[in-house]
Amino acid sequence: MGVTMGFLAFLLIGGISGASAWIFYPGQSNGSNQGKLLVVGFLGFLAAAASSYVGQYIGFFQSGQMLEWLSAIFASCLVGCVFTALAK
Repeated sequence: MGVTMGFLAFLLIGGISGASAWIFYPGQSNGSNQGKLLVVGFLGFLAAAASSYVGQYIGFFQSGQMLEWLSAIFASCLVGCVFTALAK
C-alpha cells in the first residue's frame, strides 16, 4: 500500500472535523459535552484512517493524492455528523 499519509494527519483531520460537527450541529445538548466531544473526534480519526486505507486497498487512489485527503475529510465529517445527530 505504500507510505501512508500519517497518523498525525488522520488525527488532525478526524479531530477537527469531528469536533466542528459536534460544535456547529444545531440541537440541544445535555450533560457532559467533553466526553462526547472526545468520542466524536476519535470516531472522526477512525473514519479518516479507514477511508484512506480502504481507498488505497481497492486501488481508488495512491497515498498522498488529493483524493485521499478529500475522502478522509468527507468520511470524518460524515461520521461526526451522524454521531452528533444520534447523540443529541
